[in-house]
Amino acid sequence: MSFILNNFLKIKSDILKFSSKTNLIVVCKNQSIDVIRPIIDEGHLHFGENKVQEAKKKWQLLIQQKNDLKLHMIGRLQVNKAKDAVALFDYIHSLDSIRLANALSLHEMRLKKQCKYFIQINFENETQKGGVLEKDLHDLYSSSQALNLNVIGLMCIPPKDQDAKYYFEKLENLGKKFDLTLHSIGMSGDYIKALECNSSFVRIGSAIFSN
Repeated sequence: MSFILNNFLKIKSDILKFSSKTNLIVVCKNQSIDVIRPIIDEGHLHFGENKVQEAKKKWQLLIQQKNDLKLHMIGRLQVNKAKDAVALFDYIHSLDSIRLANALSLHEMRLKKQCKYFIQINFENETQKGGVLEKDLHDLYSSSQALNLNVIGLMCIPPKDQDAKYYFEKLENLGKKFDLTLHSIGMSGDYIKALECNSSFVRIGSAIFSN
């Protein structure tokens, strides 16, 4: 059994200690299908990518062969990539502007496909990160509803070197205000804290693929 599969199974075990409802997204940016294959063969279905073009090259053929796989776009999404994102992904975790919402809605109608969306919150207005400011969430969520986008929850990436749990709890409380009970929180370095805050999806890459 490879160290990758060992790491994967350990994290799955960690998750089950908290909840049977939390989904593990295996983040496989820069990883080939050959590297990921043992996890696919284990029966895992949820995989995440940061870039549309990389995901398209890697997964397009495989998802035609294995249509129960669920692909998650977890990176910042540019408007000009919206069409390819809708075509390829089942979940998009980085909805962060009305302009992007309009583009996604247009391509959903053209492609006759509906994705599931998380609105990304940028709590500290970090310029290097995507995400809508907390004060603008209401307008974005209302616009997304008017466009018939299926927004199912909220996502955030805590600021580096800050207490991640503070931001996870803040997201959880914010979700309650909008009746958005699903949360995309937790990565390799802080997923245990996210599980303590009722994470619905944890997005883990390096803790699986690093030896």
